[in-house]
Amino acid sequence: MNLRLHLIVPALLCVSCLHAEDPQNVFKPAPEHEERADVPHGKLTKIENWQCKAFPGTVRDWWIYVPAQYQAGKPAALMVFQDGHDYVGPKGNWRAPTVFDNLIAKGEMPVTIGVFINPGHDATKPKPQSAWRVSNRSFEYDSMGARYAGMLIDEIIPEVKKNYAITDSPEGRAICGASSGGICSFTVAWERPDQFRKVFSTIGSFTNIRGGNVYPAMIRETERKPIRVFLQDSTGDLDNPIGNWPIANQNMNASLTYMHYDVKFDFTEGYGHNSNRGGSIFPEVLKWLWRDYVR
Repeated sequence: MNLRLHLIVPALLCVSCLHAEDPQNVFKPAPEHEERADVPHGKLTKIENWQCKAFPGTVRDWWIYVPAQYQAGKPAALMVFQDGHDYVGPKGNWRAPTVFDNLIAKGEMPVTIGVFINPGHDATKPKPQSAWRVSNRSFEYDSMGARYAGMLIDEIIPEVKKNYAITDSPEGRAICGASSGGICSFTVAWERPDQFRKVFSTIGSFTNIRGGNVYPAMIRETERKPIRVFLQDSTGDLDNPIGNWPIANQNMNASLTYMHYDVKFDFTEGYGHNSNRGGSIFPEVLKWLWRDYVR
């Protein structure tokens, strides 16, 4: 493995710990993060050790969330999350199923099926104790090109469609991720805007891990694509030999703004390379992404 990749994990831990006890830089749950007895709850189903063709020799876990308001045969919207394990829990900084329940019940986002997918790990080796340390994560998420998008479009979505109706309209499909999952989410929409047109990227790794630092220039040199992007980062994010995350995200926003994309950038002081800020604003971001979607 490239030496630069080994530098990421220690830096992540150090920067996250630096701001962990700062009262201004903690997760601040919104009302939509809390379960409500008077709101219908969707169903979350886990699929374990799933094998794909796009990355042979790997297995991965993933989850499907189906809202209570889903009606068989009536196509639902779709939102895909990278590092899915981090989003599905009833605690933590995301609590995506609960947020979906509450926003769908209030009509502030469409009836949406959620797919929460982990990166793959070597099928010949035991599953890592930490889902963050799976062997194929950087290769899948940080690589440029349409390979990962192809897995979602050609394998994951058809698997979901075996049991549930999902819209074929790209306007009804969103994708989300953090860090390397953030750049991955952007790459999927950038490569396949015919399939995905809404992106939420937090602390995105638009740095030179596997060439993603070229995106700001590419955006300026390429005809505008019909995608909507919400970026989140902060001044306390990573700065290491691979790049400066705050500057990289500011450059992304500048290029998207210059090209007249539908873009919004939440850039704050402090925080670190964590989901404290991204999770806090998650409900509001969903409202923004879906604000004009025809249900």
